[in-house]
Amino acid sequence: MSLRVISGSARGRKLKSVPGDTTRPVMDRVKEALFNILADDVIDSNWWDLFGGTGAIGIEALSRGATFVRFSDLNRAPVDTIKENVEHCGFSKKAEVRKGDAFSMLCAQADRKFEYIYIAPPQYHEMWVKALKLAEGNINWLTDDGTVIVQIDPTEYQKIELKNLEETEQRKYGSTLIVFYDRVS
Repeated sequence: MSLRVISGSARGRKLKSVPGDTTRPVMDRVKEALFNILADDVIDSNWWDLFGGTGAIGIEALSRGATFVRFSDLNRAPVDTIKENVEHCGFSKKAEVRKGDAFSMLCAQADRKFEYIYIAPPQYHEMWVKALKLAEGNINWLTDDGTVIVQIDPTEYQKIELKNLEETEQRKYGSTLIVFYDRVS
């Protein structure tokens, strides 16, 4: 599957894939649907692409007018791939790439606020639940109108009891489910 930026200033740029099978690239139709839902809200927003993989989601956000994206991934191969893709698309000044454990990072004191935290971890390990609960427990990572977006296989979904976030929307595209959790004001 060839990865590319589908819209915005870097439209049509091809993205490198991460070698091996440690990541699961997002399909263009899912990426397009996600950004159609968010529309102009992407402009001037800050993102944290938590399980960065290839960086495709964060790079798409930057291409569509986001101000800043923090990419994080546990493994060296995705981190190197993200750096190359960010540079190739000309977004080095608007991006930060961190190698480290997503859960530890979420537990740390917030050093920045994000409008969007994107959680698309390796499937079938309930990592999304852990990441969502940590984001909710350390709500200072999100702006007052911030949203956590989770991308999982539909069979992984479960209702989660939350206080600081509320599930507001779900969209299913084949074997991909996107769930939106908005910060409770």
